[in-house]
Amino acid sequence: MNEILGLMPALIAGVLLGAMFFGGLWWTVRKGVSSTRPARWFFGSLLLRTSITLAGFYVVSDGHWMRLLACLLGFTLARLTVTRLTRFSEKSTRLTQEAGHAP
Repeated sequence: MNEILGLMPALIAGVLLGAMFFGGLWWTVRKGVSSTRPARWFFGSLLLRTSITLAGFYVVSDGHWMRLLACLLGFTLARLTVTRLTRFSEKSTRLTQEAGHAP
């Protein structure tokens, strides 16, 4: 039981890393589409998000594979959550845009 409780900080760190990574991706797509130079947005964001995430995994794991696995589980949970939240946000935005183009 103590081992599972000891993995909770790694799981929480994974959720935070995943929220940063996928939330940052969502933000980059929204900003990059309207930018005059979207390649800079996408490439810069990719480098920043990936380097922060890899460094976070390295620090959290500290050579223990169970911590790394817990962090990866949290990262995956954050991916599912951000995907679901942005899907709802996109539907409401799309409906607003369609209403604006009505005859």
